[in-house]
Amino acid sequence: MSVNKVILLGYVGSDPDIRYPEKDRAIAFVSLATNDYYAATGTEITEWHRLVMGGQNAQLAEKYIRKGSRLYVEGRLKSREFQDKLNIRRRVTEIIVDHVELLGRKQDPPNP
Repeated sequence: MSVNKVILLGYVGSDPDIRYPEKDRAIAFVSLATNDYYAATGTEITEWHRLVMGGQNAQLAEKYIRKGSRLYVEGRLKSREFQDKLNIRRRVTEIIVDHVELLGRKQDPPNP
């Protein structure tokens, strides 16, 4: 038995990139930031995740998800390799989203 499950809670870094590989099929790519705080050193480290959404999740992303949105995401890891424009072999790990919940937007500090 094996398990490939990811749960993330974070903020969207930029508006979703929506693509239509087929006429009626959307795919949304979203960057999500999560933070880890280390009390011993007082530092906070941000980790960026590449989310891939299809079907109804892509439609939700297109209509409602924007930079600064707070998301709860469940999905699975998938790695792939490709060659970039300079023929350099690259490897990327993505989160294939199975479930997403929009929790709101990041609150801006009040203006004095």
